Amino acid sequence: MKRVVLFDATRLLSRMDRSAPTGIDRVCLAYAEHLLWRRDLTVTPVRSRKDQLSAIDPRWFTQVVADLRARWSGDPAPTPVETRLLSALTAARRGRSMLEVDQAETRTRRGLSQLLRLRPLGDPPRSAVYINVGHTGLDNPRILGDLAASGGARMVLVHDLIPVTHPEYCRPGDGARHRTRMRTALRYASHIVVNSAATGAELAAFAAREGIAAPPVQVAHLGLEPIFLNRARMPAAVPYFVHVGTLEGRKNLAFLLSVWRRLDERMGPAAPRLVLIGRNGWENEAVLGHLHRSPNLQGLVHQVSELPDAGLARLLAGARALVAPSSVEGFDLPVAEALSLGVPVIASDIAVHRELAPRARLIDPLDGPGWLEVIEAATARAPGQTGYHAPTWAEHFDVVSGFVSL
Repeated sequence: MKRVVLFDATRLLSRMDRSAPTGIDRVCLAYAEHLLWRRDLTVTPVRSRKDQLSAIDPRWFTQVVADLRARWSGDPAPTPVETRLLSALTAARRGRSMLEVDQAETRTRRGLSQLLRLRPLGDPPRSAVYINVGHTGLDNPRILGDLAASGGARMVLVHDLIPVTHPEYCRPGDGARHRTRMRTALRYASHIVVNSAATGAELAAFAAREGIAAPPVQVAHLGLEPIFLNRARMPAAVPYFVHVGTLEGRKNLAFLLSVWRRLDERMGPAAPRLVLIGRNGWENEAVLGHLHRSPNLQGLVHQVSELPDAGLARLLAGARALVAPSSVEGFDLPVAEALSLGVPVIASDIAVHRELAPRARLIDPLDGPGWLEVIEAATARAPGQTGYHAPTWAEHFDVVSGFVSL
């Protein structure tokens, strides 16, 4: 008899209208594809609403997953946005900065479409395993608590504890909500997967502070999409650097833009270009102020809200390096993606970067002179890239399947 899997698709369905994924979105899609591909499993996609799970029409969900894969992977040919961006980055003379606003989402229409696809879940068999990799539905312990009472396995993937450990980088109230999520996972999950040893250490410290005995915890590094594994690096003649991630406080982008302003003052027309790829996030007023009002950064720094994977891979392949000055991360997929493409990485010296990219150029996230020196040197001569074993989804799922006996 096939094993029944209840896959919590709540977060993935909330991203149906996006043209490119965040890191957690990538994980949700990879899990959905892997589970649907497994012929030895019966997959029931579910969605949490308040304190209950509802089943989702599996045929409709399978089509949603296919559509998201096609959209997020992108076309082989560059999009108009990518073409304009590359032109701005490699033009002989600086023009105007390309600054792209986020696209609006059609939440009402999307929500109505999903409601029509829901049905009561009923009682899952005791042998069923519930899988939640999006942090959704953990705010209320009833869902996971009821599943625990029924006796089935419950796997939760923890991406980070940033709202708990660094609430200053998050919206007011996010710290308390995430503390509830982590307490729920620790109390009611039968298995917890963490994306890095750094996240595992934070979770263990949290459990000790809360006085909760953690269930078994397994580290499983996240995998990369194939497009980041099979592309040759081709540095552009005009040097540019890339940052990938939401424009939010913990990414340390105001600091990075201050470094770029100083590069302009020191190097003049020879200063390298920079592109920020990411949507607007929380506490980014200083970043937007730099982008829109700093005369030194006009035509030097560009921003687009998102690119599909094909465009992102092409852009990274031509860069001098990826810059990742974050103050804190749980995993940092863009660092792994760049290293896999053979693109050098200049990153903050934090625990997860030491774990994932020990041979990258790691600098204290507040060392302005250090960042200036390394970026200026990389502009003149692209740094070499040492060997790197790119994590794959196949390896990730092998670890998880063995851990959960799936």
